Amino acid sequence: MGIFSGLSDRLNHIFSKLAGRGKLTELEIKQAMREVRVALLEADVNLFVAKDFIARVSEKAVGQEILKSLTPAQQVIKIVRDELVELMGSTNAKLNPADRPPAVIMMCGLQGAGKTTMCGKLALYLKKQNKKPLLVACDVYRPAAIEQLKVVAKNVGAEVFEQGQGDPVKIARAGVEHAKSYGFDPVILDTAGRLQIDEKLMAELEEIKAAVQPSDILLNVDAMTGQEAVNVAKTFNERLDVTGVVMTKLDGDTRGGATLSIKAVTGKPIKFCSVGEKPGDLEPFYPDRMASRILGMGDVLTLIERAQEAVSEEDAARLEKKMREASFTLEDYLEQFENMKKMGSMQDILSMIPGLGNRFRNAQIDEKRIERTKAIILSMTPAERRNPDLLNASRKRRVAAGSGSSIQDVNQLLKQYEQTNQMMKSMRGKRGGKMPF
Repeated sequence: MGIFSGLSDRLNHIFSKLAGRGKLTELEIKQAMREVRVALLEADVNLFVAKDFIARVSEKAVGQEILKSLTPAQQVIKIVRDELVELMGSTNAKLNPADRPPAVIMMCGLQGAGKTTMCGKLALYLKKQNKKPLLVACDVYRPAAIEQLKVVAKNVGAEVFEQGQGDPVKIARAGVEHAKSYGFDPVILDTAGRLQIDEKLMAELEEIKAAVQPSDILLNVDAMTGQEAVNVAKTFNERLDVTGVVMTKLDGDTRGGATLSIKAVTGKPIKFCSVGEKPGDLEPFYPDRMASRILGMGDVLTLIERAQEAVSEEDAARLEKKMREASFTLEDYLEQFENMKKMGSMQDILSMIPGLGNRFRNAQIDEKRIERTKAIILSMTPAERRNPDLLNASRKRRVAAGSGSSIQDVNQLLKQYEQTNQMMKSMRGKRGGKMPF
């Protein structure tokens, strides 16, 4: 994840200096902890949070006997990982159940934090769990806010309740009643934001809370605003007693200190994180997975979940059958590129694979090369995709011209495809006709 790349690099550099030592002295551990503290502060982690974190790690690293199964450096890394998990909330915090349906989720935050977009993302996330969400337009001040919510809702196949530029408190109450009458659950309130916190905004949000008694009050926080995001969260929490935080723009190229500080400062967990601009780019926040990614240990569980979401069971079964029969075509090859794209960037995917995150962290992954490969395949006729042997010299020239590439690029793709097919046939032969799935 781009937001933690700088911190990850620093931490891995610090721990690499400890690796290979048979025994660590108290002085060496304290020196390493000083460097970790600097790395945290440079990542914009709250000063008091960083100091407390280092104190806890140092106490455990110096005071506990090194496990025989681990090297000293690995033991220190394990302690740092465990404390990072604790710092970010220990476990995944789910949405609160309602005493009686519908559950009401109140979305709040400053203007520009991506609140309205987040309402749509959350609606799509809940629809995938067989819920029937209703979006309620309570932002009656910002120009075109209601229209924006309608567009967002249409993109995710959700419905919107709105009463124009009326009283936001009455609209919220009417929206909940509408949901009860027509079987919507949950209700997501898109409330107004401001460029900065002011008394009128907070008073209105308090009135909405009192009127509809939400089961969740989710605060949208822009991860790219650093410690200012933590200050905003602290103020909102003091007035509204929020139930959780949604970190937006977590895919951005920033230092990530807000994500590490917000739970410690507010006492409230991060429940979701936005990892891209597409409607489906919303994930539950798992502190243990995030800690592993920060330390370059990968995140296999999230990778598996993304793969399951990108590829249906039917498609996976069909692909497995083709691989068993060694009838994998260029059309299937193209489909796999599309599935990879749904899972995120190659850099992000590689960062989730244990052992590859650090190796490829600073590598320049050429995403455009994947697009060029897709263009080459799409420039072929359906018959050529199913049977690449048809591609003689003149056909290759046509494909190269149609895709804006060279004949060498076409030949390289065909070679890669052939190697993939040969590998499948080889595995099939060694297993007596069975693929190793």
